[in-house]
Amino acid sequence: MAGKRILFLTGDFAEDYETMVPFQALQMVGHTVDAVCPGKKKGDKVKTAIHDFEGDQTYTEKPGHQFALNASFDEIQAANYDALAIAGGRAPEYLRLNPKVIELVKHFASADKPIAAICHAAQLLAAADVIRGKRISAYPACAPEVKLAGGQYADIAVDAAVTDGNFVTAPAWPAHPAWLAQFLAVLGTEITHGAPALSAH
Repeated sequence: MAGKRILFLTGDFAEDYETMVPFQALQMVGHTVDAVCPGKKKGDKVKTAIHDFEGDQTYTEKPGHQFALNASFDEIQAANYDALAIAGGRAPEYLRLNPKVIELVKHFASADKPIAAICHAAQLLAAADVIRGKRISAYPACAPEVKLAGGQYADIAVDAAVTDGNFVTAPAWPAHPAWLAQFLAVLGTEITHGAPALSAH
């Protein structure tokens, strides 16, 4: 089966794991993934942040890796992509102020294309007003925004994910196995397990 073209939206201080892991994993299974950030071009880098859960009242934040973008935001055409993936972290809170980003999210939602959003990425979905009547997971601090945007907040375990129509959402990076598996299912990606390959020595 031919791979899909996935638009991956990230930005400065997006969560490190929520940027690196899906970007690499989706390519590993044969999809083309174009990572973009408003105001940046192919080859530019975004600073990521590592969010961790260490017993405090909210997550802690530490500097993450620099992540190189492989496409230019101003050159992309939403119609050329089969799906949208959005990293969480602090990026969504300012990306939602960009009218072109809102337009992008609305395109994928109105075309019923798969949308994978994790953690704070629900802030973008809420700002684009595309989740009315949908069951949406997010980092718990984003629950009020999901509800105010007419969505049903899915209060699930931190390592779980939920699919409602074309939306695949999860609370945070511990959910990567479930979130990515459900996103691949919505994309129609089939992974078969054959005999293990033998290495030549």
